Amino acid sequence: MDTYISKSEEDTINFAKNFAKNLKVGDIIVLSGELGSGKTKFVQGILENFGMANEISSPTFTIVNEYNSPTINIYHFDVYRLEDSDEFYAIGGDEYFSKGICIIEWGEMIEDVLPKPYTKITFSKNNDDVNYRELKIEKIERN
Repeated sequence: MDTYISKSEEDTINFAKNFAKNLKVGDIIVLSGELGSGKTKFVQGILENFGMANEISSPTFTIVNEYNSPTINIYHFDVYRLEDSDEFYAIGGDEYFSKGICIIEWGEMIEDVLPKPYTKITFSKNNDDVNYRELKIEKIERN
């Protein structure tokens, strides 16, 4: 497991831009952490890497936002409002896995249906410093 320390929103965005340079179709990234911990800023950085800097919007009320560039499709899920993995299947969420890069906020709720390998990034805030974030990056491999 790797750890990255972010001291600002800009740090988080820049880290995500760099992280995104190695992403390809079929990659799945699970973003875990409390509200306001930087998950959406991380997605913004990924989009910036692919030339979609002004496209970001939180999918909280739509479950998934689709971003299409000339080179790759990015699917940004927020599964917070889903009851369980069955509901994810019911909306056809699993059909996105092979079509592009899938970024899933609150993805720990559906980890039982995610194909492996995938990357899980856990965001933690610090009560003493409003800008400090610890990002733990973990590769979840096949069993």
